[in-house]
Amino acid sequence: MVNEQASAAVLARVVREHAGRLAASLVSLLGDFSAAEDLVQDAVETALRRWPVEGVPERPDAWLFTVARRRGLDVLRRESNYRAKLAQVIWPDPAPQDDRLRLIFTCCHPALSRSAQIALTLRVVCGLSTAQIAAAFLVPEATVAQRITRAKRKIGEAGIPYRIPADEELPQRLGEVLAVIYLLFNEGYLSSTPERTHARDLMDDAEWLAALLANLMPKEPEASGLLALIRLHRARGAARFDAESHLVLLADQDRSLWDRQAIEEATALLTRTARTYHRPGPYQVQAAIVACHAEAERFADTDWPQILVLYDMLLYLAPSPVARLHRAIALHYAQGAETALAELKELGQTLERYPLFHATLAELLRDLGRRDEARRADERALELTANPAQQALLEERLSWT
Repeated sequence: MVNEQASAAVLARVVREHAGRLAASLVSLLGDFSAAEDLVQDAVETALRRWPVEGVPERPDAWLFTVARRRGLDVLRRESNYRAKLAQVIWPDPAPQDDRLRLIFTCCHPALSRSAQIALTLRVVCGLSTAQIAAAFLVPEATVAQRITRAKRKIGEAGIPYRIPADEELPQRLGEVLAVIYLLFNEGYLSSTPERTHARDLMDDAEWLAALLANLMPKEPEASGLLALIRLHRARGAARFDAESHLVLLADQDRSLWDRQAIEEATALLTRTARTYHRPGPYQVQAAIVACHAEAERFADTDWPQILVLYDMLLYLAPSPVARLHRAIALHYAQGAETALAELKELGQTLERYPLFHATLAELLRDLGRRDEARRADERALELTANPAQQALLEERLSWT
């Protein structure tokens, strides 16, 4: 069992780091998106069976590639064109820098729906499970599986090319690519699964992709805005969990643990971007909100009126129920629990299955002395979250009442 757990952990890391790289290499040679992913999945399943018995190979990424290539030769033995192409595939070391970015832009083709673009990219390029993607979308797992299947079929039928789009095509594809990277970061920042509280490797991957995108598209301020947003969030990583891996809320964090240099550099990137391009977008505004929090020496020093203004701008640029929820949280500190509660009630039906909605509702009700209602809201939040750190925090709250 120990060997199985250890090999599974290594395999999970290798898949996250190299699934996109492996799929990209196969897609570029085969010209068949679905076949390439099938080969990757076959290799992963073989590793799950063999590594606990044989041990983890010295080069697990190359091992996966070799198995995928051999499996492709077996499956496509009678198709001479594919066989000839597979024979040419060599596992690159190091890989071309933008392989995964090419694959992301392929997944984010305008012929696909936005939800399918994001789900497909998270699954194929980044190696997230269908369950993790479903949690990020707040939809059933079966729905995500259907989106992915249909998207792969459409890519094959439409002959969607595997390449980074021409300059004139980039703007219409950028929004989906940014959303994919941000959802990947969010999954690492606070995991949707019960196995872990957060995942540094997913955050690393998201930051790497954001930096690559910003470098590829230096005149797109939202690419830099997303990179600044990710780096600002990561700058307080050391204070987000205590020694027992319990979640520490922003108000209670030890701000001396925050990476002030990283905050200054990310804020400078954001300021430089805003002054150069004068084209505000949702990721720049979200980064500005995080920067307001990061610049406060104490929680009591937070500029809540400014944060409310920024949330109003965010809702104008990209209205969403989750953004309204976060604005209500800011409203709580700026104008009081009663005002925030009135705002929150309008979101009840839309965010019924979102644990943060119920946890926020509980906090407001508790501040208003409505303890029984607050307890029921916390219990509902606990039912909905799978993250162990969130569960521990909610259980602690419930123990107080």
